[in-house]
Amino acid sequence: MTLPQTYKHAVFKSAGADLEIEEVELKLPSKGELLVKVEACGVCYSDCFAQNNVMGGGFPIVPGHEIIGRVVAVGDNVAGWTIGDRVGAGWHGGHDGTCGPCKQGWPHMCDKQAINGETRDGGYGEYCLLRAEAAASVPSTVDAAKYAPIMCAGMTVFNALRNMHLTAGATVAVQGLGGLGHLAVQYARKLGYRVVAISRGGAGGDKEAFVRGLGAHEYIDAATGGVGAALKGVGGAALIITTAPTADGMAGLLEGLGVLGKLLILSVPGDITVNTGAMLRYGLSIQSWPCGNARDTEETVQFTQLQGIDCMIETFPAGKGQRCFQSDAGWLSSVPSGYHDGLDGDLLDLWWTEAGNAESMYKYFGIS
Repeated sequence: MTLPQTYKHAVFKSAGADLEIEEVELKLPSKGELLVKVEACGVCYSDCFAQNNVMGGGFPIVPGHEIIGRVVAVGDNVAGWTIGDRVGAGWHGGHDGTCGPCKQGWPHMCDKQAINGETRDGGYGEYCLLRAEAAASVPSTVDAAKYAPIMCAGMTVFNALRNMHLTAGATVAVQGLGGLGHLAVQYARKLGYRVVAISRGGAGGDKEAFVRGLGAHEYIDAATGGVGAALKGVGGAALIITTAPTADGMAGLLEGLGVLGKLLILSVPGDITVNTGAMLRYGLSIQSWPCGNARDTEETVQFTQLQGIDCMIETFPAGKGQRCFQSDAGWLSSVPSGYHDGLDGDLLDLWWTEAGNAESMYKYFGIS
């Protein structure tokens, strides 16, 4: 296979800086790496971490951790991957295999975990390098733009749900209907739970119809307050999943848990204050779940495909941005559809394809 000498990527060069498009030398994979031609890469809210060096990766850094592409070169000491294989990768970018978490079977909790798009360059480009142990197999039959978000948003909620050890028919409430939330509703329904969606928007309106179409059994309008009481009114939740990027009202969600209920935090909302007395009385707990590894990704993709989970996206011309890549075919980008009311976490998961432009999406939607 003949590879180009250079390629384009989008990069943060300093803290708080805007993305810059630049053409750089294409490097062959080092030991243990794969060189991947990117078909699609998600733009996640946590890409802002790279922009501000939250994870300590330094600069320059190429963001992007929802990656699908084809292997075009294989480094030394790599087994199981060949040129032409279709692969995907999410937040987990590699592990050392020697630390305590790795030895216990939790490589995505590795003490020295590499993070795609944060501590190592990610997928905002025509090509990217992936650590072989963090790459997941992706079927050739799935759409790259729809499945790129599954590498992070989808796997985050599916992997968390299946590790909560709930009984069949348990009530699962989902707070927020953005990139994670609209997938969480679908996964929870397909896993056999009673699903309650929590968002802002009048009951009986378009939003309720939307979430019921995704599989929710009940809808609670958070704008009216009293979410905890409303959940108690339907018997209390065994699990409440928080996906909105705000701590507002999160403590009040504990009131909606049933006996031994769990509040599962999958966003990064900040500090919350809780009533530990109520937690002790009813055996409540607060838990989180850190994405997953390559095997988790593959199993998420399989479940998503078999159950017909719909990762909702829209396409629009990338030329609305300040700058864009140029291509004979023109550059198109994708953004999740749904309902955009800030507090729900919409516009926090965007996607671009190899016919797409990440920078214009950042500019156009004001994420930077």
